[in-house]
Amino acid sequence: MAASNRYCVIMAGGIGSRFWPASRRHLPKQFLDILGTGKSFIRHTFERFAPLISAEHFLVVTNAAYRQLVLEQLPELQPEQVLCEPVGRNTAPCIAYAAFRLGALQPESTMVVAPSDHFIFDEEEFRRNISSCMEFAEARDALVTIGIRPSRPDTGYGYIQTAAAGEISPVASFREKPDLKTAMSYLAAGNYLWNAGIFIWSTRSFLAALERHLPELYGLFAERAAAFASPDERQAVEEIYARCPSISIDYGVLEQADNVFVRGSDFGWNDVGTWGSLYELSAKDDDGNVTPPFSKLYDTSGCLVKTASAEKVVVVDSLHDYIVVDTPDALLLCPRSREQHIKQVLEELTPLDNGRFV
Repeated sequence: MAASNRYCVIMAGGIGSRFWPASRRHLPKQFLDILGTGKSFIRHTFERFAPLISAEHFLVVTNAAYRQLVLEQLPELQPEQVLCEPVGRNTAPCIAYAAFRLGALQPESTMVVAPSDHFIFDEEEFRRNISSCMEFAEARDALVTIGIRPSRPDTGYGYIQTAAAGEISPVASFREKPDLKTAMSYLAAGNYLWNAGIFIWSTRSFLAALERHLPELYGLFAERAAAFASPDERQAVEEIYARCPSISIDYGVLEQADNVFVRGSDFGWNDVGTWGSLYELSAKDDDGNVTPPFSKLYDTSGCLVKTASAEKVVVVDSLHDYIVVDTPDALLLCPRSREQHIKQVLEELTPLDNGRFV
């Protein structure tokens, strides 16, 4: 298939709650420079795909509240390339929305679907992998996903079991996030990959799979198919999302389909989903600390310290394995081993002051 028929769909609707207090509902993780590179996650994602996909062939699916943020950070895009969900309904409706838009614009297209907030170390190798998956999907009726060869028995990722050897293999099964013992068995087996949540398929193949495995969701979009890429699209989407279920693409389609393939990859991937994952990615001092420039540490080790201003002086004494995040209106102090508690804290903070803190 010609490159002119290839599209990139960036999913950018999440609120990044595990990166509180830096990530907030009004300015979530994907629009922040969490990595300290001078660019936001979504900007990195766009530039990562730009050598493969022309700017006019990007679609960003996001919350309606973030439309202007997308256009500010991706000025190469036109307003019609930002697809606004009235409410979050997980990844299946998100991808269905993009697919029906593409079905109206270019039904013979190939879609690569990616989250907006991942880190990729070797971008050249990443693009080589994506290109091979697009060629594979264009040659057959296949739903292709990317699997990362695991380097450790991680319990924070879902896993994909391959059914055969080879660069691109049929998928035997999808597995939920395991406990440590199970993760160790996956690593020992050698045929399990981390689920990166990146998908490649033809628009036709995806819509056929959606119709087969999520007929109710497919029907909601199909009955308004004529509205997509027209002035009636916004109203149609409002009506669809008011009725559609919240369901992930993995659970709703990929775990049910018999034409799913996975490409084993190793290009330095991290979903940067938590402060802990940022700590693992970051350069550390001799005591394992990640700190801002103007820091003075005493008997402190294994800490991640982030401040609202790089100019702020930070003094830490006798702290070990903690996350410390300072913003103008909030301060987080949390053991690295307890960072999963942050989401619960947010639920308790939400009623305070009409949710200003979240």
